[in-house]
Amino acid sequence: MSSKQGRAWGLLLALALLLRPAPAQSTGAKPIPEETRRYAIEVAGVRVGTMTATRTPLSSTDVRCTLVSDVQVNFLVYHLKVYYKVINQVRNGQLLLSTVEAHTNQGDFSSRTEWKGDHYDIVANQYKHQYRGTETQPITYTVTDMFFGEPRGRQRAFTEYFGDYFRVQPRRADHYHAQRAGREDEYQYANGQLATIIKKNPLKNFIIRHLP
Repeated sequence: MSSKQGRAWGLLLALALLLRPAPAQSTGAKPIPEETRRYAIEVAGVRVGTMTATRTPLSSTDVRCTLVSDVQVNFLVYHLKVYYKVINQVRNGQLLLSTVEAHTNQGDFSSRTEWKGDHYDIVANQYKHQYRGTETQPITYTVTDMFFGEPRGRQRAFTEYFGDYFRVQPRRADHYHAQRAGREDEYQYANGQLATIIKKNPLKNFIIRHLP
């Protein structure tokens, strides 16, 4: 090979090295971790159950949220046993599917809300509550979402159990009331995180407190 050919090959090699794609660099981005919040349920100062809310990122677009409540109350003639589990499948902030299974001392019940492309099919078969209907507006905020941050700017929250909406109203800083058909719950937040829920009951209020 002549010196001219050698210089030409050297130039081509240098050019090829300059044009070669750089190796991919790690962005250092970490997946969003699962978030779990645990609560104690009290009646008249006595702990009667637990509630656990979990939010699990499945991908950059999909999230699964679960809410599990387990309660047993035995006060004189007042007996209550309720276990229910809510599972919400969310994509890009919109609810795609919500299922609720409830097991109580009055029987077993369920609810289901499913997005069908242009509407939701909603069926709720709960104790003393039967509902079947449709909803054409995308559901972007639910009662389960209230466990993971204040409902700032939200006027309603979809209640998966009943298959319709709570009206949400701020009462004072960090305090919100959720009302539906004579039912009223009070949500209290601290530093943007849900600290306490007061579920109003004619006999005794249920107090749900965050466990550290």
